[in-house]
Amino acid sequence: MFSPYGLVLGVYEKDKDDNGMCLTEAAAAFDRSVSGKLSEILSVSGPPLKKGKSRIFYGLHQDFPSVAVVGLGQKGAGVCGKEHWDNGKENIRAAVAVGCRQLQDQEIAHVEVDPCGDSQSAAEGAVLGLFEYDELKSKKKTLVTPRLYGSGGDEAWEKGVLYGEGQNLARRLMEAPANHVTPTVFADTIKQKLSPFSDKVIVHKRAESWIEAEQMGAFLSVSKGSDEPPVFLELHYSGNPDSTQAPLVLVGKGITFDSGGISIKPSSGMDAMRADMGGAATVCSAIVTAAALKLPVNIVGLTPLCENMPSGKANKPGDVVKAKNGKTIQVDNTDAEGRLILADALCYAHNFNPRAIVNAATLTGAMDVALGSAATGVFTNSDWLWERLHKASVITGDRVWRMPLFQHYTRQVTESALADLNNVGKYSRSGGACTAAAFLQEFVTAGHWAHLDIAGVMSNKDEVAYLRKGMSGRPTRTLVEFAAALASES
Repeated sequence: MFSPYGLVLGVYEKDKDDNGMCLTEAAAAFDRSVSGKLSEILSVSGPPLKKGKSRIFYGLHQDFPSVAVVGLGQKGAGVCGKEHWDNGKENIRAAVAVGCRQLQDQEIAHVEVDPCGDSQSAAEGAVLGLFEYDELKSKKKTLVTPRLYGSGGDEAWEKGVLYGEGQNLARRLMEAPANHVTPTVFADTIKQKLSPFSDKVIVHKRAESWIEAEQMGAFLSVSKGSDEPPVFLELHYSGNPDSTQAPLVLVGKGITFDSGGISIKPSSGMDAMRADMGGAATVCSAIVTAAALKLPVNIVGLTPLCENMPSGKANKPGDVVKAKNGKTIQVDNTDAEGRLILADALCYAHNFNPRAIVNAATLTGAMDVALGSAATGVFTNSDWLWERLHKASVITGDRVWRMPLFQHYTRQVTESALADLNNVGKYSRSGGACTAAAFLQEFVTAGHWAHLDIAGVMSNKDEVAYLRKGMSGRPTRTLVEFAAALASES
């Protein structure tokens, strides 16, 4: 079957004093190869292309029957202090994504992409923009493998492909139905993804007996409501085995389906709770990506995996359970289960003398109310850690925003009638994301710890131009960029 080739080329918005065409270097080279036909047709085909818009032309070149020209916005756009991201990189990601999608919709399977002056961002835009979860549908989107146009091998392009594929792995895990991705299937999938790197990665798939022996009573109390057995997935990536430096520990919430338990959720929208393991998906995908990139850093990944279901064995409001560190917890809301499984995982994380602990979790609807999908909320006890997470997010465009860890919130979870802690704040809905973070801090003694509440960025409607509607896989790339930056520090 004949599969035509397509090409994505970039064009900048004209400067006020510029009457000529503002083509990228690659687009200008293409234009010369077709004797100026591209410039000519752009000048007569309508108004100048705006940022993120595209136009397809046919018959310009025998090797590329279809050429999608995309608007990159202003040339030289850089980091925006107000937006806390790099406008130039985001413009490239969005433009390349829309061009690739247009060609994909025409069933063009081979697409070459203009590097647009930043081949990593172009690769990310292409790989992220083309992804759609259709594995369970009879009719599927055309499978497109984007390639860099105009040159041979390019390390930045390959890096961008791996960044994009990492986030797509998280999206695939989060999007899959809960009966297809159980705790056991999740762990097996990650183990398979890491198998090519077995010389640097050790995977421990801990069973219920091990969890009991570790006295993870909070985790077990959540898992007992489901017939699916819990799994504690432990990953060890030794990217710098000769280093005496302590590892970065990444911890992810792995609720593969969250019904709310006895405190059951409303049925409307409950299907999206198949993605309540988004923290585990992003953390594990970041480690898969770090291994693929061969980052010279040591990382430990910890993900408690289970379902939160209502049954005769499930937690009941008012029950008291004991965490690994001996603290007792009054469970007044069984739908605040993520903090229970993370409590035990965070305690266990300290066994590795961590350089830093970063946990990610779709923890609270309150985080979505506070920030929406604009940024991941970060609660941290460390300015050092915050600065590095923030710097990484500016580069990736997958932003983070610092939230407070005041004693004001700690008091609301430490005043409990029956136990040391309550799993919901004293004033219920008020400051829900903050009281959840304060709860987690009760299980942390490390000097560098950050809690990433990713509930608001779990899914995408149309907010991120280079992601289709569905589960987002955010902030996988920010975690990878953060780990890469740590690797470069002595």
